[in-house]
Amino acid sequence: MNKTITAILGGVMLVLIASCDKKQSNHSSSINYPIQVVSTTDHILTATYPATITGCQTVEIRPQVDGMLTNICIREGAPVYKGQVLFEIEPAQFQAAYDIAQANVNSAEAAVSTAQLVLASNQELYNEKVISDFELSTAKNELDEANAKLKLANAELAKASTNLSYTQVKSPVNGVASMIPYRVGALVGTNISTPLVTVSDDGAVYAYFSMAENQMLELVRQYGSLKTAMSEIPEVDFMMSDGEMYPHKGHIDAVSGTINSSTGAISFRAVFPNPDRLLRDGGTGSVIIPSVHKDCIVLPQGATYELQDKVFAYKVVDGIAVSTEIKVLPYSNGREYVVTEGLQKGDTIVSEGAGLLKEGTVITARSDN
Repeated sequence: MNKTITAILGGVMLVLIASCDKKQSNHSSSINYPIQVVSTTDHILTATYPATITGCQTVEIRPQVDGMLTNICIREGAPVYKGQVLFEIEPAQFQAAYDIAQANVNSAEAAVSTAQLVLASNQELYNEKVISDFELSTAKNELDEANAKLKLANAELAKASTNLSYTQVKSPVNGVASMIPYRVGALVGTNISTPLVTVSDDGAVYAYFSMAENQMLELVRQYGSLKTAMSEIPEVDFMMSDGEMYPHKGHIDAVSGTINSSTGAISFRAVFPNPDRLLRDGGTGSVIIPSVHKDCIVLPQGATYELQDKVFAYKVVDGIAVSTEIKVLPYSNGREYVVTEGLQKGDTIVSEGAGLLKEGTVITARSDN
């Protein structure tokens, strides 16, 4: 009998101890988390887009006559200027053609002079009724023919002069020379597949980048139209491939009229001044676009978590964490979100560690001081 009473008392004690442990465990579930009262502010959000660089004008230099390279007048990678001679092609055959054309012009001019004298003489004879109409007309025709031959000879001379000038290959633009795949003695011509050199005018450069369709639509909603967005978006920055910021700001000056059906992206172009020739044609980097948002709610990304492509934050309601779906802008700076729906000014949220929380967690505010 005593043993039975002892067993019952022992069981009661175990239940009481377990109950106390449970209460203690529930009390310990109250965790210190930093909280934040939601407010609105003006915020500049930046978005980064990979970009490729081209010179504002890139020209492939090719010969316009056939011949052998006799001189390369520039160094690879050197700056060149409009009108500067870059290459020289053997001019002998073109000089000979020019001399022949010049001689033909001289001969044609002499024939014209002779025809003029004959016509003048025949005109006097005709006036004195010595020769007939036929002979006078013949003299006029011979002068017309001589003038036509002179015109043809001058055209041939101009062509020969142009071809001779082409033996000096000149740059049509200011810029920087690329590598040169040819050497002195190489036979070149108008049908070569590889240009003699490429000259890139990089006094200013274009940075081409793409933006997802939803980001483009957000710009349209924010500014009213892409045309307005291009004129009102603040100046953009450029991050070079080594992570350093380019010292000069640029601006967006062009946007594609169509969306790429395979990528769902739309192409943009930003232009940057390049006085120090720091950016080169073919280079890469990132265009950084600022976006100004007035009177908006901004949350640190640590205050959110994602689940099935949706974004959530934890409101603190009566000391309890309550999961709340929020809508944010489709682009961010990697540190903060601009909230468009789901939170109101004055709401209290957990501002850090949201991904570690569970629904219903008791929150004790933590001071960050």
